[in-house]
Amino acid sequence: MNKPGTAAGEVTIIRHRSGWQLIDFKELREYRDLFFFLVWRDIKILYAQTILGFSWAILNPAIQILIFSVVFGKIAKVPTEGIPYILFSSVAIVPWTYMSQAMTQSSQCLVLGQHMLGKIYFPRLIFPITPVLARLVDFGISMLILLGLALYYGILPTWNLLYFPLFVVMMTSIAAGVGMWLSAMAIRFRDVKFAMPIVIQFLMYSAPVVYSAASIPPQYRMLYSLNPLVGVIEGFRACLLGLPIPWPYIIPGSFTAALLLVGGAFYFKRMERVFVDVI
Repeated sequence: MNKPGTAAGEVTIIRHRSGWQLIDFKELREYRDLFFFLVWRDIKILYAQTILGFSWAILNPAIQILIFSVVFGKIAKVPTEGIPYILFSSVAIVPWTYMSQAMTQSSQCLVLGQHMLGKIYFPRLIFPITPVLARLVDFGISMLILLGLALYYGILPTWNLLYFPLFVVMMTSIAAGVGMWLSAMAIRFRDVKFAMPIVIQFLMYSAPVVYSAASIPPQYRMLYSLNPLVGVIEGFRACLLGLPIPWPYIIPGSFTAALLLVGGAFYFKRMERVFVDVI
């Protein structure tokens, strides 16, 4: 069959390759038009036929912020190192909402798109990456909440904002890595769909979304820092609120995020050869 970018009459032979395979970035680049189309399709249908449309990108985290502020800020009075709880929780909930939604959608991408898998060849790795990129639109819109709260509380930008792209890359790497692991598993084990709500709930409370990482006992902090979500959320708090950058959480979490991403890509490529047979 002809691949995008090949001349008319030029034939590309697709052969089965066994064992662990490296990511073929050249092939991904050749299918970039399909990649962009699928991302744009996901963005367009995300809130299709809804009354409020992209307003849900603000309402979803805003409702969580309101609930957490009442339950954990007013009732439980969780310590926040002197930061107003609504601001403290908002800076965590916005990236957490992105990661939870991206991981959930990515985990089911192959099952929902199985009608395409046996009809035409293209790099299957496109599937789990698509919702990760499409959800960045929601993330960008949700950042308006943080902008509004920062203006209200008089939070001025600091040089820490230079680290913002680092935490965005780390955030998307976690979502992509987990998405590749779970989407490859979901083809063979449909339990993944039913386990995801439990996994997401566990991940939320394993990360400092409703509490501060400073509340973790010192003897457990090294182990706790291996959770990549900790580095992302504490990093967002630091760069957006002008707090000291918590490198002891970010550096170990970055290594874990990289392992998730690379390991997920290799596992996905390993399982790719059985996708069509299983479905």
